Amino acid sequence: MFIDTDPLVKGGLKVLVIGNGGREHALAWALAKSQRVAKVYVSPGNGGTAIADGKIENVSIGYGQNDFQKLVDFAKENEIDLAVPGPEQPLVDGISDILKKNGVACFGPSKMAARVEGSKAFSKDFMKRHNIPTARYQNFVDYDKAKQHLISIDYDVVIKASGLAAGKGVLIPKSKDEALAALESVMVNKEFGEAGQEVVIEELLVGQEISILSISDGYSIVSFPPAQDHKRAYDNDQGPNTGGMGAYAPAPIATPEILKVIESTILKPSIDGMRKEGFPFVGCLFTGFMLTSDGPKVLEYNCRFGDPETEVVLPLISDDCQFIDVLMAASQGHLDSVNLTFKDGYAATVVMASEGYPGSYPKGRPISFATTPDGVTVFQAGTKVEGDGVVTSGGRVLTVTGVSNSLQGAIDTAYKGIETIQFQGGFYRKDIGAKAIAYLAENAKPRGITYADAGVNIEAGNRLVDIIKPIVKATKRPGADSDIGGFGGIFDIKRLGYKDPLFVSATDGVGTKLMIAHELKKHDSVGIDLVAMQVNDIVVQGAEPLFFLDYYACGHLDVQAASEFIKGVADGCLQAGCALVGGETAEMPGLYTSGDYDVAGFAVGVVERDHLLPLTDSVSGGDLLIGLPSSGVHSNGFSLVRKVVTNSGLTIASPCPWNSDISLGEALLTPTRIYVKQLLPLIKNKLVKAMAHITGGGFIDNIPRVLPDNVSAEINLSSWDLPPVFKWVKSAGNIETEEMARTFNCGIGMVLIVNEKDASAAIDLLKSAGETSYIIGNITEKKGDRQVVLNDASSW
Repeated sequence: MFIDTDPLVKGGLKVLVIGNGGREHALAWALAKSQRVAKVYVSPGNGGTAIADGKIENVSIGYGQNDFQKLVDFAKENEIDLAVPGPEQPLVDGISDILKKNGVACFGPSKMAARVEGSKAFSKDFMKRHNIPTARYQNFVDYDKAKQHLISIDYDVVIKASGLAAGKGVLIPKSKDEALAALESVMVNKEFGEAGQEVVIEELLVGQEISILSISDGYSIVSFPPAQDHKRAYDNDQGPNTGGMGAYAPAPIATPEILKVIESTILKPSIDGMRKEGFPFVGCLFTGFMLTSDGPKVLEYNCRFGDPETEVVLPLISDDCQFIDVLMAASQGHLDSVNLTFKDGYAATVVMASEGYPGSYPKGRPISFATTPDGVTVFQAGTKVEGDGVVTSGGRVLTVTGVSNSLQGAIDTAYKGIETIQFQGGFYRKDIGAKAIAYLAENAKPRGITYADAGVNIEAGNRLVDIIKPIVKATKRPGADSDIGGFGGIFDIKRLGYKDPLFVSATDGVGTKLMIAHELKKHDSVGIDLVAMQVNDIVVQGAEPLFFLDYYACGHLDVQAASEFIKGVADGCLQAGCALVGGETAEMPGLYTSGDYDVAGFAVGVVERDHLLPLTDSVSGGDLLIGLPSSGVHSNGFSLVRKVVTNSGLTIASPCPWNSDISLGEALLTPTRIYVKQLLPLIKNKLVKAMAHITGGGFIDNIPRVLPDNVSAEINLSSWDLPPVFKWVKSAGNIETEEMARTFNCGIGMVLIVNEKDASAAIDLLKSAGETSYIIGNITEKKGDRQVVLNDASSW
C-alpha cells in the first residue's frame, strides 16, 4: 500500500499524461483529484486542460515518434513520477519501452503487448491460440486470395484493416457486393493507407456490444463497470462509423452472470496468455465484446483507455479511491495491493461534434459555456485556446458526462449539460442510452417463467443443428441417406449386400481427458477420441463400422464449443468410414457447471458371420504379435497422467517437456488413432486370428481378452521405441514398467495375432495402407492362464 505522509509538503507526485483528446482531459481530471498528486502535465493537451485548475498544465510537446526524446527529457527534468500515454499510436510505436528504459515509470503496455491493437491479425491469432471466444476469421495480405475467400463463404462479414486506422478501419457491408467493394477499397484503393495492407475478414456477430476497461499489472486484473458506446454518427444507429458519439455505464445488459463469464473465460485468459507468450500486459486493456446468443465474444482488443468510455467510467470512481495509487501499483507490479472501487450509480456521456464529422469539418468556431449543472463534468477534446476563449479544433469537440443514482437520471443530467454549451454547426445524438432504458423497462415487466429462465436454451440447440448439418452430411456413406434433426438415425443395411450379417455395437466415453479439453477450450480432438474408442472396439471383432451417434451433455449449451466437438466427431467418422446419423444434446443446468460437458458415443458395425473375430480357439503357440503404433496416450490413463503433471509442478499450459513448441495440454490432447481402414483388408483376406485394442488396462488386461486358456503372450519391449510422452510420464512419475504396461498403450495402440506364415502378407498389406507395424512378440504355450509376459523390461 502507498502511505500518504502529506506528500504536498515535498511537492507531491507529478504525472505526465500524453495526448490531446477527451480521454486525456478525463485522465488528468481524475488524477488531479488525488491529494497525493501535486501536478498533472498534459502533453500537448487541449483547450480544456489549458484552462483547468492549477494542478493541470499543458506542455507544448507532441506525441509522435519524433517527440519521444523530448518527452523523456521533460520527464527527467521535471522529476515525473508516472507517465500515462493516452492514444494508441505512441504505445504501438514503443513510447512505454523508451520511457522505462530512461528510468521514467510508465503506465502503459510495451510495444510487444501493444500489438493486440496495432495488428488486428495478430490479436485474432492470439485469441485462437488461447481459445478465447471470438468470431470466425481469416487474415489476408493478398487481395486475390481475400476476394476468393469472400466469394466462397456463406455468412455476413466484417472487414477490418489490420493496422491502426484511428478507429475507422472497420467496414460492415450489407451484401456480398458491398463486401467485395469494401475489400477493394481497403486493399486496392488504400482507403486506410498502410493500415489496410493486411485485412481481417471475420464473421459478423449479432447482439449488443459492450466495452470493458481493465487495469492490469501483467498478473492481476481489475475492471471498470461495463460501458456501451454508440459508434454511428446519428440517432437510431444511422450514418457512418465514428470514434464514438456517447456512452453510458454500467451497461445493465452485462449482468453479473455475464461479467463472471467474461472474467473467467476472456479477461484472465487474455492477461495470462500475454504473460506466457513473453509480453505481459501492463496498462489498460480495452476489450470490446458482442453479447451473442452463444455467450460473450471478443470483437477487438485496444491497448489503452477508450474514448469516450474513459469519460464515462472515471467519474464513477469512489471519492475515497486514489486513482493515482491504482495506476502506480499496476506499473510497479503489485495491483493486488490496492482497491479500485466505484460509486453506486450510473454515468452517461454525450459527444458534441463538429458539422461534417466524421468527414471533413470546419475549425476555429468559438464555443460558449454557461453554468454547468450539478452532476455534470465537461471533458474537452477537439478544442484549443484562442484569445480569451476556446474554439473548435477537431471532429469530436467535447463530451458532457452526467452522474446520477439512476441511468435515466444520468442521461437527463448529461443532456442538461449539453444545453449549456453552444458552437456553430455542433451536433450530437439524442438517443444515448435509449437501448438500455428500453432493456430495463422490458425486464421490469412481470412475465411467466420460460424454459430459458431455467437455463435451457432451445434456440441455441436449433442453431447448433443448423451449423452441424453440413458437417454431418460430409460423413454420408451407402445406407445412410437421412438428414439429422429427426427422432432417430436411419441406416439401410440391405443396400450393403451382406449375406449372413451380424451386428456389432460399442459404446464408450472419453474419460478424464475431457478435463484437459475443458481447460484448454479445445474441443475437436476429443470428438475424434470418442469415435475412435468405439470403432476400434468394433473392428477388432472383424466388423466394418457403419454408423455412429453421439451424446453431448452440458450445463449451458455453448454452440461454438459443441459444434467444434461435433466437427471432431465427424472427422473421426470420416477416418473410420462410418456415417454420423444422429445424436443428442442435453442442457442440464445444475447438474453440470457452466463450461463443462460430458460426452458418450454409440457405434454399430456389421460382419459376415464367418469373418467374426476373435478366432480364439485357433490362437496357438508360435503365432506372432504385430503392433501398430499409437499417437500418444489416446483416451486412457489420464487420471494417472494428470497426477504426474500435478506432482511435477506443471500445468497443462506449461511448455511440453518433450516438445517445447507446444503446451503440455496440446500434446496430451493428440487424438486417438483410428485403425479401421488399414485393418479391413486384413480381415477380408482372413490374415488375422485376433486383435486387441489397447485401451484401459494396457497390454496386461487387454491382450488376454482374445487368448484361449493355457497360452500366454510374450512381448519384447525392446521391439519398438517407447515414445517421448511415455518416457516422460514413466520418469516424472517414477512408475514401474509393469504399471506402465497395465495402464497405458505405451506406444502400441493395436495388437494383431497372426499365424507366422501370414505375417509377411499382413505386414505388406499394412504397409500398402501407409501403416507402420512392428513384430512385438509371440504366443507361447510354455506358460498358461492367458498371461502377458514382459521381456526386455530394462530397455524402458
